Amino acid sequence: MQSLRLFAFSPPLPTHPAAWRDSLPSCNGSISSPSNPFVKHCVKLRLSSSYRHSSRSAIVVGLTPILEICKFRELWGSSLVDCLLLLDGSETPEGFRDSSARILHVSSHVMKKVSGLQSADSIEAVAIIKFPSSFLDLDGGKEDASCETWFPSPQRILVLDGIQDPGNLGTLLRSTMAFKWDGVFLLPGCCDPFNEKALRAARGASFQLPLVSGNWLHLETLGSRFHMKMLAGHPDNYSGKLEGSSLLSQELADSLAGMPLCMVLGSEGRGLSEKALQVCDLVSIPMVGMFESLNVSVAGGIFLFMLQPEHHR
Repeated sequence: MQSLRLFAFSPPLPTHPAAWRDSLPSCNGSISSPSNPFVKHCVKLRLSSSYRHSSRSAIVVGLTPILEICKFRELWGSSLVDCLLLLDGSETPEGFRDSSARILHVSSHVMKKVSGLQSADSIEAVAIIKFPSSFLDLDGGKEDASCETWFPSPQRILVLDGIQDPGNLGTLLRSTMAFKWDGVFLLPGCCDPFNEKALRAARGASFQLPLVSGNWLHLETLGSRFHMKMLAGHPDNYSGKLEGSSLLSQELADSLAGMPLCMVLGSEGRGLSEKALQVCDLVSIPMVGMFESLNVSVAGGIFLFMLQPEHHR
């Protein structure tokens, strides 16, 4: 079964893991060569999930998403923004002028390599941003905290079961924030929430929402501790077993108001896992059309809206 660390790519880096730091200017300065070790470090952060997670840092491309993340996290001057790369000739954005983040100006060749785009003309900035403390990787063996600390208020948790498309995952994170759910639990098989496409779709939500990556044992521990009802989205027109399934309605939503719950969404291709089918109550979105199912991010948005916390309706 896939995990968050599956999507790895390894462009060559200096032998010593911290050697790229030695290639940085001693203070805010510039880099012109695409072969600079720091540039290779940035490329690997963009391309390799395992490298991102070992470094606990992500690459964010574009000034607009960088500023959105800063707005969400109130990061002006915060240590989460480790380094800001600006295209030669660009002025330092307001809010970063007094920031503790390192500011580097880079050539268009460097910006193209770091961003992965064919043209750097429309890319004013790239940032290295540290993972927020609200992200926990339980499968990584580094997080032993009690489930009581995973989410500040586990009343409404979205659970993603093998969501592999980064655009869908990022969109679901954004919708989770929009409807005031309390966090997202990522089961094995999900793509990296700090993938560049996921970050672009999430519009800053990845750095504000509590995110927990774990397995079914972790999830069942959480559900048992907080007496959470386990629901799973299921296609209305699915030809398989639908015994005990319910249709999403206002009446159903009202009956669940005030009740802690997890909402599980399955992968784009295979749908819900066998485990989800076994332990969750199935809920379908009624559709009068002939399509078998909706895109997972569209279906997720409907579930998140209809089942959002009672005091936010």
